Amino acid sequence: MSQGSSQRPHRVAVIVDEGTNPFEVGVATELFGLPRPELGLPGPLYEVTLCAPVPEIRMNHGFFTLTGVRGLDAVAQADTLVVPGRPDNVVPRGPDVLDAIRRAHARGARIVSFCTGTFALAEAGLLDGRRAATHWRWADSFRRLHPKVLLEPDVLFVDEGGLLTAAGSAAALDLGLYIWRRDHGAEIANHVSRRLVFAAHRDGGQRQFVERPVPQVRDESLAPLLAWAQERLGEPLTVAGLAARARVSPATLHRRFRAQLGTTPLAWLTSERVTLACQLIERGEERLDVVAARSGLGSAANLRARLRQATGLSPSAYRRRFGSGGGEALVS
Repeated sequence: MSQGSSQRPHRVAVIVDEGTNPFEVGVATELFGLPRPELGLPGPLYEVTLCAPVPEIRMNHGFFTLTGVRGLDAVAQADTLVVPGRPDNVVPRGPDVLDAIRRAHARGARIVSFCTGTFALAEAGLLDGRRAATHWRWADSFRRLHPKVLLEPDVLFVDEGGLLTAAGSAAALDLGLYIWRRDHGAEIANHVSRRLVFAAHRDGGQRQFVERPVPQVRDESLAPLLAWAQERLGEPLTVAGLAARARVSPATLHRRFRAQLGTTPLAWLTSERVTLACQLIERGEERLDVVAARSGLGSAANLRARLRQATGLSPSAYRRRFGSGGGEALVS
């Protein structure tokens, strides 16, 4: 883990500005602010502070008024700063909010935006020349206002190192779980996702808009097939084999994956296998060839390549960071 049990919790500050969407504030507190006794740890891994530029702040359409939260001085102690979105995103943020964001970034805090919170990061000048995501509905206005930002209009979230941007309210959950995985590994992130009753891992490059047509005659949900495949990741599964299991053609299976998951069967299968490999390493498996075989990745070379692509770490580095058995190197 990046924060061991002997260290203080990772401090997360959430800026609540005039008109902020309550849902995204709730996402931040749900992800990082709740006690998690199911993890069996002696203390919390995150500590959340809500802060606002004024003592009483009206949230989206005046449905909520937030009082009794910290001022923007709380940003100075944050390890991660979360900036939720708001519907009036073309109205500039106040200079005090933008200054707080800039100062946090300058001292090395991780900056995270949800939905149209990306506008605030761009206004603060943090995204010029960098990739970013925001909600598809405001992509055109974002490009007009911030032409120097490399907007990726059809992805769930973007990780640019210390700057992470999520495309929408639900994608904020995807990004939050991604942060859990990056900070504490796949095993703990899966515990969090189960409590949320939310998909454990949707890759950031998946499409924002996922079509879910109502079945005309029978239930065409992929859930039974996915559950079946997840129990057999170490076997030589193929797209053709999955299609045969579902009693459809490979082309039909691709269409269903695109419509229901926003990805391809092969990409989903690879992602699931990498997640399983991470879990095996975290649980103490030291033999690289065993991890590769049990996860279905086949060879140690493929495991190294896929793990580095997904996490930025080699298997040995991943074990040192997240493994339960200490810092021993994995062996082939």
